[in-house]
Amino acid sequence: MITKRIIPCLDIKNGRVVKGTNFQGLADVSSPIELAKFYSDNGADELVFYDITASSEGRQLFTDVLRQVASQIFIPLTVGGGINTVEDFDRVLKCGADKVSVNSGAIRNPQLIYDAAQKYGSQCVVLSVDVKRVDGSFRVFAKGGREDTGMEAISWIKKGVALGAGEVVVNSIDTDGVKQGFDTPMLKAVCDAVNVPVIASGGAGSVQHFTDLFHAIPTIDAALAASVFHFGQIRIPDLKQELRNNDIIVRL
Repeated sequence: MITKRIIPCLDIKNGRVVKGTNFQGLADVSSPIELAKFYSDNGADELVFYDITASSEGRQLFTDVLRQVASQIFIPLTVGGGINTVEDFDRVLKCGADKVSVNSGAIRNPQLIYDAAQKYGSQCVVLSVDVKRVDGSFRVFAKGGREDTGMEAISWIKKGVALGAGEVVVNSIDTDGVKQGFDTPMLKAVCDAVNVPVIASGGAGSVQHFTDLFHAIPTIDAALAASVFHFGQIRIPDLKQELRNNDIIVRL
């Protein structure tokens, strides 16, 4: 059985870590450099770093903050926000990222996934998808969850993987920041549809929610969370010990 990964997510706005609910009402949390180092030193398996307003503001990601974060940590780093070209991949990877996350840029130009995978390998290309239920179907949203694309999520994720995405992060807008548990029906549908690693995002509020996720969907690879880690509600070493106690394999 594969080792399950625990991944803190740093949403960056104006060079600071922020967190909201259902992608709204952002509050300042901390310095990304300090927080990244803390997680690297305290058992996180990877880090995800999103410049959450780069796409909506039509600008490139903050490379100065990224360089500083990359220099402080010793775990894999995935970076996203404002990734629209292969040149953006190149710039972010040269700043110290291990993987690059595409969302709105791939929606506008799916060829970006293929081109990046051909140049850097599928293991570098992460498809991040913001999903919300609309009239009973899973719908893809763009620009930080603000824009309904009209695309059905499962078919878009399958297309992204076929084009070369080596990993998928599924962000449930319905459960984001609500802390009532992960969106297991949506996540199971994704895991059943693709054969690459799937990362669950949105809804973690307790240690039990992580245990429930990995028991409900044994094929899911990782769980991502933000506020429960940022505000100290869950300590990653405690979470991992509890997962181990529940027969879920993690790196301690």
